[in-house]
Amino acid sequence: MSETERVARAAEPLSKLLRTLTPDQLTAPTPCAEFDVRALLNHLLFWGPSLIGAARKESVGPAAAAESDVDLTAGDWPAALDTQLADLATAWRDPEAWQGSTHMGGPTELPAALVGGMVVGELIVHGWDLAHALGTTADWDDDLLRYAFEETTATADQGRAMGIYGPEIPIAADAPLLDRILGLTGRDPAGR
Repeated sequence: MSETERVARAAEPLSKLLRTLTPDQLTAPTPCAEFDVRALLNHLLFWGPSLIGAARKESVGPAAAAESDVDLTAGDWPAALDTQLADLATAWRDPEAWQGSTHMGGPTELPAALVGGMVVGELIVHGWDLAHALGTTADWDDDLLRYAFEETTATADQGRAMGIYGPEIPIAADAPLLDRILGLTGRDPAGR
């Protein structure tokens, strides 16, 4: 699998889910206690510019509005987020996006490949969150999930220390890769 296609492949199932989303589903709960569907979409729209900027080696803060203020009532939210996902995939298709160091919405320099791995993991985990909230599934190929599992394993302790992930949920070593990724981030694959 080419690293330049990882973000696009992680975003594709999420993009498909957006095309099926209806306004009445915005209040559906997600496995993330602090997010309903609207808040999850706000979160993605809010951080998208920083993740795109990271690929371009630009220090871009999150969206100008407060995360809770992104307006999803106007009816253009699926298109706005789908466009943002396409822009994100395009930005990370550049081989230079994965080289050197970059910033992710703040002053701290991080290895670009690490940030790319975090972007892939974020798209997969939040794609699963959305699918679960909508009562459906999202599928990623095993190569991408293997990569995301390795990246999430390498950064899970840091993510928990930063409050990004909840406490790890033990998952059997022979469980599907997606379940193991979810467990590392503090999500119960059964959605409990």
